[in-house]
Amino acid sequence: MVESSGPARRDVVKWGLVTAFGVIAGYVSVLLANVRHFYTDDSESQYGPLWVMLGRQLREGRFPAMVPEHWMAGNYTIEEAGLLNPPQLLIDLIAPSVDNIALYTTVIKLIFAIILGLGVYRICLEYGARTPWAAVAGIAIPFTGWLLFFDEASWYTAFTGTAWLVHAWASGVRYARGRGGPISTFVFLYLAISVQYIFPAVEAGLMIGAVAVGEVVYQRRWQPSLRLLAVAACAALAGLATYLPSMLSAKVTWRGTAQINNDQFLTVPWSESLNASLPSTLPAYNSWWGYIQPMPVVYIAWFLIPALAFIDWRKARENWREFTAIALVAIMALMWTAGPGTIGPLRWPARVLPMLALGLLVLVCVLLGRYATVRNWRHRGIAAAVLIGLLWLRSFSAAPREVVWHVVAALGIAALGAAVVWLGLRRGTAAACALTIVSIFPIAFLQVHAAQPTPMSWNLPERRSEMKAAFPDFPGTTLQLADRALIQPGERTLQGGYGSLVFGNYAKDLELTYVSGYTPNGHFWFGEMLCMRWDTSVCPDAYRRAFATEPTTGTTIVDLMKVDRVVLQRALYPDARNQPAPPGWKWVDYPGHEKYIAVLERATGLRSAQNGRVATVEGGTATSVSESESSSRVRVNSEHGGRVVFARLGWPGYRATLNGHEIPISVVAKTFVAVDIPAGAKNADLELTWRPPGWKLGGVTALLAVFGVGALQWLYLRRNRRDEPDDATSARPTEDSPVPEPDLADAIR
Repeated sequence: MVESSGPARRDVVKWGLVTAFGVIAGYVSVLLANVRHFYTDDSESQYGPLWVMLGRQLREGRFPAMVPEHWMAGNYTIEEAGLLNPPQLLIDLIAPSVDNIALYTTVIKLIFAIILGLGVYRICLEYGARTPWAAVAGIAIPFTGWLLFFDEASWYTAFTGTAWLVHAWASGVRYARGRGGPISTFVFLYLAISVQYIFPAVEAGLMIGAVAVGEVVYQRRWQPSLRLLAVAACAALAGLATYLPSMLSAKVTWRGTAQINNDQFLTVPWSESLNASLPSTLPAYNSWWGYIQPMPVVYIAWFLIPALAFIDWRKARENWREFTAIALVAIMALMWTAGPGTIGPLRWPARVLPMLALGLLVLVCVLLGRYATVRNWRHRGIAAAVLIGLLWLRSFSAAPREVVWHVVAALGIAALGAAVVWLGLRRGTAAACALTIVSIFPIAFLQVHAAQPTPMSWNLPERRSEMKAAFPDFPGTTLQLADRALIQPGERTLQGGYGSLVFGNYAKDLELTYVSGYTPNGHFWFGEMLCMRWDTSVCPDAYRRAFATEPTTGTTIVDLMKVDRVVLQRALYPDARNQPAPPGWKWVDYPGHEKYIAVLERATGLRSAQNGRVATVEGGTATSVSESESSSRVRVNSEHGGRVVFARLGWPGYRATLNGHEIPISVVAKTFVAVDIPAGAKNADLELTWRPPGWKLGGVTALLAVFGVGALQWLYLRRNRRDEPDDATSARPTEDSPVPEPDLADAIR
């Protein structure tokens, strides 16, 4: 009889389905506590509306790399748009057809939570865990603290990047151990990189490095790890096009260039990791809400630390080489969470907490899946009780006012642990794991319920049809001058402020063109000019600045921007309507909205519809011939030389030609693109074009990546054909193949 070297395929599929349905059950539990949990903060103010706008652009046949009229957030090659990520483009394409954006956001996140859970399930199986414990890890990971309360609730791109990253990890191990080819590793790495958020890209690099080192330690050979690193290099080359525009545009954004400093904001002391198994924990570190956090963001799983008492550490030490990579991932994440606070574009180290949770959860579930034991159960029970006591002590020290809840939580996980051990002895590993899985759901419910009302929500509306019905019809380009902080909590409704004012990317839900938008990478000088912030809020001086005259052109800022309308928040400018309208403008009444806004519109109609994006001309004439988001073609005349100023933000990547010959461009007020016209120009063809900086290099590196991974796939197939053993040999387990551990009920015999 031939001995199997791993779990039966039927068991793998069965517990994989358990993982998927377990994640769904967990989501239902969270939604029972807060139906908007997955539609909050950045998800409602940035990502959901962004999908709608990008989808509309794609449906109209335009690739939305640049939308000049969006000014503050119009360069989407440096935003978190995922323009080169195929699954994200599909999400964008569907979004305009969905009215309830909250529902759509929740469903998309559920899909990625299942992808994440199955990825962790795969990792555990690759390291030899029994399928039930692999399922426990896969179901638990979406409900770890930071993922549940931040990445899933708000920071969507961090969440999706992690979901793709875990599959890259599993596929990378398979490739390094000769059980799979390089293509899946390449694809998953590329997807993690191209979500257009730097943290998953860097974390993927660290993860691959850890796996490469781990495989050298485990296999005691360099070649598999070198092949894995080659695949990772190909994925990095393919993903370079995603980040080159940001890198080459950084000098004009408020993120600036590379820097390293430590400011303690969202840096998490290592001691807070001792809270990882107490559901009531409220960690202590500096954030928006002070020193004591209102949510258990360092929580991982209730069983994580107490379960250490029920591992046969002697057997685990004998096979320590196999777990090197997992330990390295956890150690690197732990080191990073404590700082520095800023490393170039990487800020707020607490964002790495999901990687710490991933490393520790995989490590413990793999160890449980291979070396769980209840021999000497009394001593092990005492050890588990001591570990729970340490959890209680650390959590009490961080948030002593919650002492009662900490006691309840400690007693609860002690009871759960005893029940899991008892059930494992009586019914086996599968039953013990089933109880562990079921326990995840009420804990997630209670944690989310206890954090209500969430301090993160903007409370933006959910249905786009209702938004558009309540909001004024504003054609053309609108500049809003408002401060989000001035909307009182009770007025954050369609009947209140959100029926008249937009913040973040809300205007994209309304299918209106606003100058402002949610951006983590705003143009520094434009933001300074209007004192506009990331969420579109402005300072009280913004009104004066918008109508100020730019000295070198003699033209007002709103004219250079070709704005059609200026919306003033009454709470920020209570006396605005008592003043006469600026020259060329008039006050316009919008019945039902006077409480929140005062509206200025041009007396001569929509300026944005006149003469393309030509804002002003000095010393000649300029007539628009054709326009697109990325180019302006203009017929110019200038007897003595002149200048054309465009209503385009001066992002790097612009190029100008006159009758086919390249000419220099300049920037007015460090903001507006301008082109000097030489003397004697007559009916000359001026063409201004923008391309993402580094796009040619990105295209070349992507092509090299495809060729590279193709060569690696060819070598893999060639090696397999050459080394293919006969059937009898291939069926035998190798020396390093994990043999399933006996059931927990057998471990005391």
